[in-house]
Amino acid sequence: MHEMSIAVAVVEQVEQAAREHGAVAVEAVRLQVGELAGVVPDALDFCFSLACADTVLAGAELTVEAVPARARCAACATEWAVGMPPDLCCPRCPGVAGELLTGRELQILDVRWAEEPALARADQEG
Repeated sequence: MHEMSIAVAVVEQVEQAAREHGAVAVEAVRLQVGELAGVVPDALDFCFSLACADTVLAGAELTVEAVPARARCAACATEWAVGMPPDLCCPRCPGVAGELLTGRELQILDVRWAEEPALARADQEG
């Protein structure tokens, strides 16, 4: 389950950014994940909640923005959605994908800081 290593890496990067910005808590993290990144969204969400425990991200919401995979034919420059499993044969000519345009993304898009830790927020709400 490589989603755990991804979740831990995201938490580490956000914790470092939190230290640099003097943030005490994180409300939400938004990730961009390509269709070909090999990530199972539900597993990543589960692992993210575990990785956040006892960090400034405890209680943070994870939002995953999926990016469809697209390719461009080397012979005729046609672009198409490759799908999953990926079809790298050009739908217009006998060519093959010369370039994957999108679908391998795995990056943090943004982080929303919170003014107080999630546990304190939960106590005030409940």
